[in-house]
Amino acid sequence: MKRLRPFDWLRAGLPLLAAGGLLVTPCAAAALAEATEDSWPMHRGGPSLAGVAPGKLPDTLSLIWSFKTGGPVRSSAAIVDGRVVVGSDDGKVYALSFNDGSKLWEFDTGDSVESSPLVVDDRVYVGSANGKLYALDAMTGRKVWEYATEDRILASPNLVVSPKDGSPWILIGSYDFHLHCVSAATGQRQWVYETDNYINGSPAVYAGQTVFGGCDAILHVLSLAEGTKVKEIEAGAYIAGSAAVVDGRAYLGQYANEVLCFDLAEGRKVWSYRDRNFPYFSSPAVTEDRVIFGGRDRRLHCARRADGEQLWVFATGARVDSSPVVAGDRVVFGSDDGRLYLLDVGTGREIWSYTIGDAVAASPAVASGRVVIGSADGSVYCFGEKPPAP
Repeated sequence: MKRLRPFDWLRAGLPLLAAGGLLVTPCAAAALAEATEDSWPMHRGGPSLAGVAPGKLPDTLSLIWSFKTGGPVRSSAAIVDGRVVVGSDDGKVYALSFNDGSKLWEFDTGDSVESSPLVVDDRVYVGSANGKLYALDAMTGRKVWEYATEDRILASPNLVVSPKDGSPWILIGSYDFHLHCVSAATGQRQWVYETDNYINGSPAVYAGQTVFGGCDAILHVLSLAEGTKVKEIEAGAYIAGSAAVVDGRAYLGQYANEVLCFDLAEGRKVWSYRDRNFPYFSSPAVTEDRVIFGGRDRRLHCARRADGEQLWVFATGARVDSSPVVAGDRVVFGSDDGRLYLLDVGTGREIWSYTIGDAVAASPAVASGRVVIGSADGSVYCFGEKPPAP
């Protein structure tokens, strides 16, 4: 009997039978892209781009393995079903064993891959600087389909479920000034929305809407059903990273040295955070009471979620474009000073750090008590508890 993948049930009009016998509706199926303790399926861990991992990290991490690619690694990894999937500036997408870092397959796009993969339903979705979005078989790396935009894709894809029929869609931003929505099954275009400049960050998904910014200095809020404008919110400067959307509020950094919180329903600014005159390229991690983000002022910042008041800052030796991930009471991130840091969320105190040696602008992926992150030295690193001696 042929095994039906989760979205095959939805396309057939059947309810999805999940673990424990629970029925999952088409709207709830987007949870397939949410991080679990043992998986990190997409950039920032889930469709809201909140940057929070369900599990915890040990206070002391050891290097478990590393894998050398042919170029700098700015793509952030996805971790699903014992595989790490990540892009490299050498133009390739790699699938590695989460256990030991051995190569399982590679796919050559012909241009740099800064986009962070989305892995769901036995498929890998990833963009390339050649302007194409690819769907690959997660087991073999075989190309299933490709979708062409008219300029580079540096942003990472997101998963949504069609409000019309429950089928899976992929959202991706491009330097062609457009946000594209395509069928996850076929790559066929569903709708396209035009903005006034490049789209660098990933689109967040929340309550039937997608929320994203770009170099037009506008936070766009669209209806997922038709890709039509719900509202535009002025951000004051271009937005290089992604917005995290939690409980109806969007949190983002911009180039005019501010981190902003917007109420999406009202379309108004709730608070702004300004410290020193350096822009923010890092995307924020949003917890129950804190917002944590990196700055080009060489520091990681923590603000109170309710009002944006500064709670602590942590100084590194170079800019922090890496987007932090919170796991339990720890936050992990990289810096262009060549180090990976683990801090206490409550105080900003350094718990542990590791010298990689070259810039770490990629964002961490966290699963099973491990951290996977790439570096400008061309390697992908996996850190976790030191394995027992043989």
